[in-house]
Amino acid sequence: MATVTLDKVNKVYENGFHAIHDLDLNIADKEFLVLVGPSGCGKSTALRMIAGLETVTGGEMRIGDKVVNDVEPKDRDIAMVFQNYALYPHMSVYDNIGFALKLAKVPKEEIDRRVRQASKILELDANLDRKPGQLSGGQRQRVAMGRAIVRQPAAFLMDEPLSNLDAKLRVQMRAEIAGLQRELGVTTVYVTHDQVEAMTMGDRVAVLKDGYLQQVDTPQNLYDRPDNVFVGAFIGSPSMNLYEGVVAFDGEGASVQLGSQSLRLDASSVASRPGLKAHDGKPVIVGIRPEDFEDAAMIDHDTTGKQLTSTVSLIEALGSEIMVHFDLDARRVDSGDPDAIEEQDKAANSVGRFHPRSRVRMRDDVTIAVSTENMHFFDFGDHQAIR
Repeated sequence: MATVTLDKVNKVYENGFHAIHDLDLNIADKEFLVLVGPSGCGKSTALRMIAGLETVTGGEMRIGDKVVNDVEPKDRDIAMVFQNYALYPHMSVYDNIGFALKLAKVPKEEIDRRVRQASKILELDANLDRKPGQLSGGQRQRVAMGRAIVRQPAAFLMDEPLSNLDAKLRVQMRAEIAGLQRELGVTTVYVTHDQVEAMTMGDRVAVLKDGYLQQVDTPQNLYDRPDNVFVGAFIGSPSMNLYEGVVAFDGEGASVQLGSQSLRLDASSVASRPGLKAHDGKPVIVGIRPEDFEDAAMIDHDTTGKQLTSTVSLIEALGSEIMVHFDLDARRVDSGDPDAIEEQDKAANSVGRFHPRSRVRMRDDVTIAVSTENMHFFDFGDHQAIR
């Protein structure tokens, strides 16, 4: 097994396009690191540079202690799992899994041992004589995984391997891949555009935007303490609600003005963010996650000063929760996610995750309780978190 290190790695194409900017990543031995971000953010380019399928323009790439900037892909001791599986249609499952070992002139007995060991782990024993065309999407994905496993590489590289599967199978396969990685203990770099996939699979998650690393941390820390507006909005589904607001301090504490309405800030929220005082009377970006909105009628404690009023514009009943869309007259802030702009323009400017027993209905006037202790604040100028 091995560490994977990217030290100020850059990628500039011949046409001058700068795809990756000074990327620093230290991926520990046996770690599962997920690269996530919107379309065109550079995540697949970064993975392909680790694999050797793209040249490194600047900086240093290391696998273990070895600098691999100029090392051929076949000599990097990595195995890659592609989005389209890249199986040979004329070969059996057995031959597909063992093909790389055959090319490496591994003895037949050893090939057989490794193929059968991998097929047992992946529950492919009954399919070894079949061709890829006779398999389901999930089974073909397992074959691609098996081909990577038998090589016993220093690292796995996975480029959106679940994107061709239906939603239910994706959920099943992401659990299987995460469990398999932990069982094998192989350093893994996994690329996805799906932040739910990233949150549920990775030991750590690296968020990219426009070729720049925004933040790398554990999934929970990314969710609880985003470094900037983009990370705050990108991590979490539905996305964080973002508004232009003004913080005001007085003798009793602080409040934030959102359009024509005001919220009293929780004392713990102010104490944990001493930097807020420097923004007294100034515009800030306020982030409120959907789960921090609730139908006030469902709250059994006093929420005076921590309520907003609005009119329900859309309800999505999901059984275990209700997504309630409503409008506030505070100006909405763009998160900078190019994949979300069109959707944001069509939606109401706020969404709350309400208790499933809430009785709110379309076009109802509703009083909304806000968990102000969980609110996020960002500088209006540079969009960085206010700590």
